[in-house]
Amino acid sequence: MLKKLTALTLSLLIFTTTVQAEPPAIDAKSYILMEASTGTILSESNSEEPLPPASVTKIMTLLLIYDSVNSGKIKWTDMVSVSEHAASMGGSQIFLEPNEQQSAETLTKSIAIASANDAAVAMAEFIAGSEESFVAMMNEKAKELGMKNTTFVNACGLDTEGHKMSAKDIAIMSRELITKYPDVKKYTTTWQDTITHTTSKGTTEFGLTNTNKLIKWYKDATGLKTGSTGKALYCLSGTALRDGMELIAVVMAAPDPKVRFQTTMKLLDYGFANYKLQSGKAQGEIVGQVPVYKGMSDMVNGAVASPVNMVTPKENTAELDFKTELAESINAPVKKGDKIGEIIYYSNNNEIARCNIIANEDIEKANLTKNIARLFQMWLQ
Repeated sequence: MLKKLTALTLSLLIFTTTVQAEPPAIDAKSYILMEASTGTILSESNSEEPLPPASVTKIMTLLLIYDSVNSGKIKWTDMVSVSEHAASMGGSQIFLEPNEQQSAETLTKSIAIASANDAAVAMAEFIAGSEESFVAMMNEKAKELGMKNTTFVNACGLDTEGHKMSAKDIAIMSRELITKYPDVKKYTTTWQDTITHTTSKGTTEFGLTNTNKLIKWYKDATGLKTGSTGKALYCLSGTALRDGMELIAVVMAAPDPKVRFQTTMKLLDYGFANYKLQSGKAQGEIVGQVPVYKGMSDMVNGAVASPVNMVTPKENTAELDFKTELAESINAPVKKGDKIGEIIYYSNNNEIARCNIIANEDIEKANLTKNIARLFQMWLQ
């Protein structure tokens, strides 16, 4: 008999072992190709080595900004006052001045499009009170997401001793950002935009141009973030969506900017050419019944707990198979959402995913009247 669990417990398990296939030749120290909805790794090399990530760091900065908006901690319309520290950032910037005020939305747009270090630090200070406190939030979020080879030291990715990430960790945080907050693509797919500076010197317009040429060069590109410094060389987390499947290709320490984009495009081409996304049964679909012992009803319907996506090779034309494993019986009371079994998916007789089957209604313990009626019915039989 299966143990009764809530729907929040083990509601979905997808097997994310690397799908084996022949990957393209990649000129970079480290790379990974991941399908976004499942986390399935399609190809990787040296993907767990911590390396300087440069401005790809800002994916985590963006994730925490969106988390803060989602939780109500900040609003897009909030005005952010720029500190001297934020204004002093070098590298990619929008040339914010101390005490200049910009909306949280404008600064976030500047981070996503133009990779602005000054905007990233200004938002970090606004959310956490200081860049150091924000960095602590970044490391805590990394731990929460299972990013095992990441240490953040700053909010923007400038070369700093000990500031490192692996390609796999970059893919993990990229996946979290684009699946949890797809609205970020409004900025990561924008090629050019403008912002307005209003300071003691007057009002001026400043142009933003996306640092990610992938969105101009690659069909269906959705983002995501470039990075380059003397130590990191050239990095990119590139994303693209095609035929309902979104891929994340992370390249680290490519030798030059052109190679960075070329190798990312090779990885994306490889993924789209060789793999497809297949869906399991719809959430809520009834797939079986389980007897209820001493309940007001004798049976409870089992429903699919969560939608399931699975990545399979395109050459595999076989339909997905599935089977259900249901509890022999369960004791009343039953709560809607209690686990009563699992649905298991197969491709070519190999298990590739499984999902909980849950009770689709509450069933209370049988009352005295119900028990007497049952006894009478048994007597008649």
